[in-house]
Amino acid sequence: MQGDRTSAVRHGGRTRLAAAQRLLARARASFGTICRRRCGRFFARPADASLHQPACGVHASPAAGARGVGRIVRDIGAALALAGLFAAPLAHAAPPIDRIKLPPGFHIEVLSDDVSAAREMTLSPKGILYVGSMEGRVYALELRDGKLVKRHVVASGLNMPVGVAWRDGALYVSAVSSIVRLDAIDSHLDDPPKPAVVTDQLPDERHHGWKFIAFGPDGKLYVPQGAPCNVCLPASDPQRSHFAMIGRMDPDGSHYETIARGVRNTVGFAWHPQTHELWFTDNGRDMLGDDIPDDKLNRLARVGEDFGFPYCHGGNVSDPEFGRDHPCSGFTPPVEKLGAHVASLGMRFYTGTMFPAAYRNSLFIAEHGSWNRSRKVGYRVVRVTADANGANAHQEVFAQGWLNPDETQWGRPADVLPLPDGSLLISDDYAGAIYRVTYAQP
Repeated sequence: MQGDRTSAVRHGGRTRLAAAQRLLARARASFGTICRRRCGRFFARPADASLHQPACGVHASPAAGARGVGRIVRDIGAALALAGLFAAPLAHAAPPIDRIKLPPGFHIEVLSDDVSAAREMTLSPKGILYVGSMEGRVYALELRDGKLVKRHVVASGLNMPVGVAWRDGALYVSAVSSIVRLDAIDSHLDDPPKPAVVTDQLPDERHHGWKFIAFGPDGKLYVPQGAPCNVCLPASDPQRSHFAMIGRMDPDGSHYETIARGVRNTVGFAWHPQTHELWFTDNGRDMLGDDIPDDKLNRLARVGEDFGFPYCHGGNVSDPEFGRDHPCSGFTPPVEKLGAHVASLGMRFYTGTMFPAAYRNSLFIAEHGSWNRSRKVGYRVVRVTADANGANAHQEVFAQGWLNPDETQWGRPADVLPLPDGSLLISDDYAGAIYRVTYAQP
């Protein structure tokens, strides 16, 4: 850590340096979105273009990129929206968890507020919580009896290492175009090994390029690839086998295959505890108004199903550009419509015994919150109940309060993870925090 300019960042990265780094990283990601909207109708590469070829000048020189961003932001009037969304507190303050509302009997506490840009979480059998981030770092939190004992940084300098998955003593980490592995990591938290490359053959598009990853019941590593745009059909990928899909590979990176198409961007999935079928969230497209299309909760009943993107959104909204001759009836419908622009991310099934019996086998979903709606929505955790086959789905709010009455936000839930004791963790990439939710009979 010595010599690292950010090593002085403490308490969730709330110094001015960390806040500036967060803003810069998010602005770079937003530039891809803005640029593609600006570059003609919808982004498409020539038929002979490489999947790794930059589009619309997104990877131009810093000076040219800065000039382009300035012109684009002025042209579309987005400066205030971006500032309002990404501005983060510059001084350290404890997360105001007293604002979080939960059902009776539930209690929330801060496990750590020193995990900057926290995203996906995974737990090793030894009780080490690993947390990916949008800022290049991977964290390890030693837990004991539901409390934080020690915090470590086990990797740094990676490309948006959002996804983390633990298997056979190793931590697998997503880094946009690659998956890397930290071997025997539980025993080397203070001297982590150099990441070993599992694969470096994934597309390098940063737009929806960060990846939630997880090992399935089949022992394979599931690795999705979001669409490189708001809505498009890249000419180089007409079968949607490389973008807008979910894939899986062997732990060594071989035999990568597409198992679901038409998935705009999933940043959360899990397997049903009874059927072992894959369920996943999917973020709907932008720029069709406040109330359409919905984010979706989907269920993959068989390999090869098509969930509609870019032709159909939310299960029932035909795309004005691509929807002709591709009716929504031709695609797999969602288990549940989650609401427009709520930004549904991490999700897990609850199988613990601490919470009331009615919570068993239901789903918790982190809603990161809207950025392009006249009134903000999301910024909460919801619970979805459904039959094992996806029927009779119903959702309700479980935790809310990260969004203030004046529509400013102090936090943004990104992932959820049940612990072996039955409590539930929630990561918050905006506050740089991990929360723990427990239950006691009121």
